[in-house]
Amino acid sequence: MKLDPHSPLVVETHDLRRGAGHQKLIERTVKAPADLGSGVMFVPEGSDIVLDLRLEAVLDGVLLSGVASMDLDGECARCLDEIHDELDVDIAEFFLYAAPKDVNEDAEELVLTDDMIDLDPILRDAVVGAIPFQPLCSDDCPGLCPDCGARLADDPDHTHEAAIDPRWANLTALKPTDDAD
Repeated sequence: MKLDPHSPLVVETHDLRRGAGHQKLIERTVKAPADLGSGVMFVPEGSDIVLDLRLEAVLDGVLLSGVASMDLDGECARCLDEIHDELDVDIAEFFLYAAPKDVNEDAEELVLTDDMIDLDPILRDAVVGAIPFQPLCSDDCPGLCPDCGARLADDPDHTHEAAIDPRWANLTALKPTDDAD
């Protein structure tokens, strides 16, 4: 796969000179790619992602570490209200200069491509892993009424008359009346 060195999510490493101890700091703001996030929370496409990264040359490759900061949009898992939040994710990956000869092609080793790193898959893994599985607008969000869908935070005293499940309705005929003892 050929990487585009002009892409904002591609980082060049050739100026590290493959010497242990050399490092390079990268601070850049990039636009969020499409479909970054999960089904419930996501980074709006085209919004700013602030990258504060460090590339360090080590003996066999390059260590990438840093933080990516971005805005998140989504909806509460209980009441379905919109949520707007900020997310900072830590990034730490090691890239080999070349794939070892004794490793099969399906190995999980990350390898530099023409002395470049594609940040897109790394960013996606970090963001999806950091997004809460069930985001809430507040820790005490009561959610929605299971019977009518009313927002319980708007009416904390919301109730319904107890309805009998129609599958069990015929059993009410077996219930003793107040006259019988």
